[in-house]
Amino acid sequence: MNKIATRESYGNALRELGTEFENIIVLDADLSGATKTDIFKKAFPERHLNFGIAEANMISAAAGLSSVGFVPFASSFAMFLAGRGFEQIRNSIGYPKMNVKLAATHAGISVGEDGASHQCCEDIALMRSIPGMTVICPSDDIEAKAAVRAAYLHKGPIYLRFCRMPSPVINDCPDYSFQLGKGIKLTSGADITIVATGIMVPYSLEAAKELSALGISATVINIHTIKPLDEELILASAAETGKILTVEEHSIIGGLGEAVASLLGEKLPTKLRRIGVQDCFGCSGPAEKLLEKYGLCTKNIVYQALNILNE
Repeated sequence: MNKIATRESYGNALRELGTEFENIIVLDADLSGATKTDIFKKAFPERHLNFGIAEANMISAAAGLSSVGFVPFASSFAMFLAGRGFEQIRNSIGYPKMNVKLAATHAGISVGEDGASHQCCEDIALMRSIPGMTVICPSDDIEAKAAVRAAYLHKGPIYLRFCRMPSPVINDCPDYSFQLGKGIKLTSGADITIVATGIMVPYSLEAAKELSALGISATVINIHTIKPLDEELILASAAETGKILTVEEHSIIGGLGEAVASLLGEKLPTKLRRIGVQDCFGCSGPAEKLLEKYGLCTKNIVYQALNILNE
């Protein structure tokens, strides 16, 4: 199966959009080789700005550029963009509803050997808390490219979350369609619903196959837009299966699992279990090994699904 890192998809999507829309401008904080905005830079050097290691300044500049008609894509690692730049994102982009696209790469535990200081598992929680902010976490190359295009076409602030680790291409089907705020049902089952986002979607599909071999049918839902959440799809599946398992490469605090838990708690109380980083920091190591260590793997999805079914 072909594997591509969604950060690569981001760079390629920017280059494609740059040929169509002259008002796209890309900002980076001295990490263009890692965020892959250098792909855009090579094609449109006059529309790529490097702000150095000054994320707060970059975000403020993005707000200013948007006020004069540009559509800025401000890029850095998730830890630096969402973490270091939070105040500017809140006050200079969120509050005045500026048309800025925040593109965060190297999110989650799968940053790997860079260690806990760079493994941002809190960014979705931070961005969800900003009024009016749309939060997107694509699952593969195809979805990431579609998300970047949708972000450009959308009027308002958007946070895009990309990963360093290559992930399988799962959306290579002729009828694939990306819509902001609309989840995608990938499989249908009667026993349990697995709601996943980002690079955890392929693992969830593998888990569904293993559960099927055990006689258990699972619905797998890809939630690429965490805010606004596709409440209708999740509630319908919860009503059908009566059991929900959420899976994300993010802290269980403030992320997809908490969003789903809040929805179900208010509108349809349902048995729920959340898979994610369990209120702890990461550590240095190979990406795949770290995902396994923190339970972000097919084996643990199957294990937790069996647990919730046997309760």
